[in-house]
Amino acid sequence: MLLKTKLINIYQLIDHEIAAAQMGQKASIILKLNSIQDPRMIARLYQASNAGVKIKMIVRGVCSLVPGIKGFSENIEVISIVDRFLEHTRIYKFHHGGRDKIYLSSADWMTRNLYYRIECAFPLYDQAVKDEINDFLDIQLKDNVKARIVDAGHNNHYKMGEKGKQFRSQKMLYQYYQNKLLRKRNQ
Repeated sequence: MLLKTKLINIYQLIDHEIAAAQMGQKASIILKLNSIQDPRMIARLYQASNAGVKIKMIVRGVCSLVPGIKGFSENIEVISIVDRFLEHTRIYKFHHGGRDKIYLSSADWMTRNLYYRIECAFPLYDQAVKDEINDFLDIQLKDNVKARIVDAGHNNHYKMGEKGKQFRSQKMLYQYYQNKLLRKRNQ
């Protein structure tokens, strides 16, 4: 039996968020990548930011996008988390009118990966898996111990939390999955 598949077009997903923002609707994108360097993708994210799309990014390595510039990329926030465990997670999440579209991928947004290699991105349909990925992203975005804020000045200051309220995402994710495993064993 042949399965019908639909190739995702990342531009179309970004354009959907742009259209929603232009109509005054909620529009957001969350990306977790190791690197973003492709000028076409960066230009599209700048266009989305200027349309009012709220964009949050977790980029561990190379980030050629410049976030937080008024009138240019002010709706884009980027953090970089480098900690004990090496991460290679690539997640693309689009609000899509409240019907989150979430993709896991092998590709960073680099020209070589998007245009010269065979990479894979696949959608998540199972709500339990989508919930887990949302938890994962929420935990990463809350990091205030190892997360550095990527800014236009290339300062890369650590994101600081309130005194006594440290939130180290890798430690919290380790506990999250430990607890999940224990719950599964106890069922």
